[in-house]
Parts: sequence; structure tokens; C-alpha cells
Amino acid sequence: MISVGGANPGFARGRRLRSTPALRRLTAQTRLAPADFVLPVFVKQGIDEPVAISSMPGVVQHTLDSLRKAAHEAADAGIGGLMLFGIPGEKDAVGSQADAADGIVNVALRQLRSDLGDELVLMADLCLCEYTDHGHCGVVTPAGVVDNDPTLDRYAAVAVAQAQAGAHVIAPSGMMDGQVAAIRAALDGAAYTETPVLAYAAKYASGFYGPFREAAEGAPQFGDRSTYQMDPPNADEALREVAQDLAEGADAVMVKPALPYLDIITRVADAVHVPVSAYQVSGEYAMVEAAAANGWVDRERAILETLTAIRRAGAGTVLTYWAVEAARLLRR
Repeated sequence: MISVGGANPGFARGRRLRSTPALRRLTAQTRLAPADFVLPVFVKQGIDEPVAISSMPGVVQHTLDSLRKAAHEAADAGIGGLMLFGIPGEKDAVGSQADAADGIVNVALRQLRSDLGDELVLMADLCLCEYTDHGHCGVVTPAGVVDNDPTLDRYAAVAVAQAQAGAHVIAPSGMMDGQVAAIRAALDGAAYTETPVLAYAAKYASGFYGPFREAAEGAPQFGDRSTYQMDPPNADEALREVAQDLAEGADAVMVKPALPYLDIITRVADAVHVPVSAYQVSGEYAMVEAAAANGWVDRERAILETLTAIRRAGAGTVLTYWAVEAARLLRR
């Protein structure tokens, strides 16, 4: 028998391969790259200066001009794309500003596509919660229940408007039954057959969305979203939701949130043969920022460690508010 590495070769081998930073880089199984990241951005109608989000240090509601500057910085950092969310000046029961030609996201998309062409992937979040006066993700009945089928008609109109404005990818997040099929049919009918759909397929009714609701000004005015978003204890349901969206024509799928649902990311990534994204949501961002501000964690190390965990779980793309900063950290 040949003895390799002494009495405990496995132990010694592990330590040898960790002995220098260069060796650790060489043997890393999971790697981060700027192109893995998508930056969620908020643009608000009727403001003259960016507005800071108190619960998300470093994140703002952009003006059209500041968004254009941020988009150029994102492109220079080499990240993969932007996900656009809009806050209109006026809201109504059906979210009419979501598909209006002068709606804030559609104006922003036209400007960014003119500025950047295809340098960044411009993704348009498709939901109505930011645009409705009641804050729910669709049309509601007099009893206050989201009415699925009229909501699908609204989603179809918004998808076409976003594609016309220059979105490279349409990303429906409302979790309505049949939303992908309705959007795919509308895009195809309007000759946007090459515009892909990234479905928020496994979106959970999470407690980590609070800061986002401040940023997007889309909190429900009554009730909650637990009847149409997924229940946190359920895992198998995520696979059913993903399968349904793919059957309806989704080109890629997303899990949201990310860190509390790493197991779901892994199960989805193992089950499908399309790109899988994960959204590192506002609460995940805020809790690291708060801990770092108190000196409890090493901020930069925590940022890269959380992103590595999400990629290690199986996400090919990570939506993160640290996208540009993380890209710069990787290049140091």
C-alpha cells in the first residue's frame, strides 16, 4: 500500500490548497463576475433631485437624469443589466401609468436604450403595485380581492408598452395565474417575438420586502399579498410554479428572496435547463448595511460572501443593490 500525504492525507491536502490567497483563488469552485449582477433601480416622476431611501443606505429614488448617470456607471463597471421600477406622479385603481407612453418607466427605457443601446440588458419589472392607488399587484374587485383575469389584460398591455419603449427583457413579478402566457401572447401579437420573459416564478410572501416598499411606494393599503405570493414553508410548490411558467413560455426564471431561499434556488437550478436568477431583496441588503454600520460585520466581506452563497446555490444571475460596488470590489 502506498501512503499519500501522511496519516491523514485528506486533512493535510485541504490545508495545503488553502495556504495562500492565490491557491484559494485557483481552487475556488464558485466564482463571481460583474456580468453576473443586475442592479435594481427606482425612478420617480416629479422630483428634481434623487431622494435617499432611509432604510436602504446608498439607494435612491432617481430622477431621469440621475438614472442615466447611474446607468452609465453600471455599464462602466461591467455589470450585466438593470431592473427598472417606477414611481408615477399619479396613481389610480388600474395602474394606468404603467403602460402610458409618458409613464416614468417607459420614458426612462427610451432614454436608456438611446444612451446605451445594447451595452446593458434593460429589464422592466412588470407589476402594478407601484402604480395603483390601493397598492395591490392587479385590479381589485369591490370586495378588495385581486381579480386575476382583468389583471392579465393589464399585464399584457404593460408588456407591449415596455417592449415598445426599449426593454430587452420583460420581468413579470405579480404572481398572477397565467401571467406568462398572457404576456407572451401579447408580445408575439405585437411583433416582439424576440423579447424574452424573465418570470418571477418563485416569489415568496416574505418579511424581507419592507425597505423596498418605502423605495417603490407600493405598500398595500389594505390586506396583504399572501394569497397570490408563495407561502414560505412550501418548497415543492416552487417547482410547480416554475414548471407552469416555463410551460407558458418563460425564457428564464427567478427566485425571490435569495438568502432565506437558497434551498429553493438549488432545487430550481437542478430541475430546469434555463437561466435561473435570484433577487437579493431590500431586507437582505438593509440588514447587512445596518450590522456593518454598528461595526458588527465586515461590510465588504459580507457583501461578497452573500453573493457567493447565492451563486453557489445555483443562481446564474443575482439581482442586488450592491451590483456596481461588488463589481468594483472584484476588480481590486
